[in-house]
This record gives sequence, C-alpha cells and structure tokens, in this order.
Amino acid sequence: MKSFHFPPTPGFCPYIDRFWGWEGEPNEIVPLPMLLPGTGAELYFHYGEPFRYQIAGNDPVQAEPGHLFCIRKLPINLLPARNIGFIAVRFKIGALQRFTNIPAKDLSDSRFSVSEIWGATGNTLLRHFSCADNNRQRLSLIQDFLARCLRQESADVLIEQALPFLYRQYSELTIEALSEKLHLGRRQLERRWMAYSGHTPKETSGLSRFQHTVRTLMLEPSANMACVAFSNGYYDQAHFIHDFQRRTGLSPRQYIQAARNKSHFYNTALQKTGIVCAP
Repeated sequence: MKSFHFPPTPGFCPYIDRFWGWEGEPNEIVPLPMLLPGTGAELYFHYGEPFRYQIAGNDPVQAEPGHLFCIRKLPINLLPARNIGFIAVRFKIGALQRFTNIPAKDLSDSRFSVSEIWGATGNTLLRHFSCADNNRQRLSLIQDFLARCLRQESADVLIEQALPFLYRQYSELTIEALSEKLHLGRRQLERRWMAYSGHTPKETSGLSRFQHTVRTLMLEPSANMACVAFSNGYYDQAHFIHDFQRRTGLSPRQYIQAARNKSHFYNTALQKTGIVCAP
C-alpha cells in the first residue's frame, strides 16, 4: 500500500491541513484503524472500495463514496478493506464551517454523505470524481469544488480565530485566561463557542490534549507514556489512562499495541512527508 500527501494551495492554508490518501495493491487486504475522538474533521472521497465501519459494537455500515467523519465522542472502528483507494481532506479545527451551512453541533458524531451536505453540487462532484483517471485529476476536482463552497465571511471570526489558539495552547491556557484574552465574559464565551463549534471551550481543550498525546505516542514508538502524558497537561499517567478509557473503552496500551500492528491515520508534519505538489 502507498500513501500520499498534497499540501493545500495558499487559499486553503487557513482552513485545510492537507489532502492525503492511501491506495492499496490490487486485492490487497488492508487492516484499518479505530478512529479516535479529536477536534478536526475529515472528508473522504473513495475511488476504491469505501470504508465499512462499526460504532459501539453495532452492525457494520458501508460508507458512501464521499462522506464526512467529525468524531468528538464516539470512536469509529474501520474494518479491514480490499482494493482501498481514497483522497481525504483534513480540515483544521473550526474550519469546516467555512464550507457548509450545517451547524457544527449537527455535524459532530454524525456521518454525513457528500450528497447530504452539498446536495446536487456534491452529486456532480462525485460523478466527475468517479470518472477521473488519476489522483491529480481527482485532487483538482476536489479543490475546485471546495473553492466554490468556501464562504468568505465567518459566522464568528473571533471564535474561529480562538479555536486554533486554544488547540495549540491547551496545556497552558485556562478558560478564564482565554475569556480575558478575548474580552468576553465566561458565559458569553461558552455560548458563542458552543454555537460556532458544537462543544464548549473546556471540551475543546480536553480533546486537544487527548489528540496531541495519542498522536505523539503513535508517531514516536520509543516515547515514554507517562512523560508524554505529563508534558501534554495530564496530571500523571493514571489521569491519561482514565481519560483514554472514558473516551474509547480501551486502555492506551490496548489501543496502541493494536494500532501499531495496523496502519493508522496519524500523519507526520508535512515537511517530513513525501509531498506531491498540488496541481
């Protein structure tokens, strides 16, 4: 199986971390990971077999050829797949709202198809995508589509700008300090934050801490769990283990041992990956 990464063009840099994907060899069965809660959103376009997945032990579900995962509380267990091939759009925290009118609270922990989010224009994209010959053509179609969907004005510029700030400073910044920095009362901050993002500042901070800790452990196999947890704002290793179990139903070691025997979706920084320039 091969993986690939495309950096966003300048106009997308404030909103999109990267375009990326996987492509399996013919009839190769790829063991896929459990997707954990986080702060971002991922839009998948499949030119191979779409994902089959389970949530909370329920019956497997077949994903649509184009679909969105926006995971906040419910992990998604992807089942092994044959003939895999997809391009994904990794949105930065809070950025998805620039591309859709659907409220963030309705997108969180829901699985929407491209057609459900964007209607006829989404269907047109999927038809053209299915006829594309290669990933450069596919990426060009996706970028043209997103450029047409991009809203030039934010519903709340202040909160939109504060979300990535808290995402980076989660281990140092209290909600009280954030309120003061934004010149908002705490209740007003929480109301506007919830209206824009679908969750509270405290939940954003907790998800950011969790996401950064797990990402480090997955990308640095020799890292000490207790040290990583402490450096990311957990009181100690026990605090991280409790938080991990609460969010996933597994211990960190159970998840990490299983995930390291599979492929995972934690990507290294763009400057460290093999980059294919976007058309």
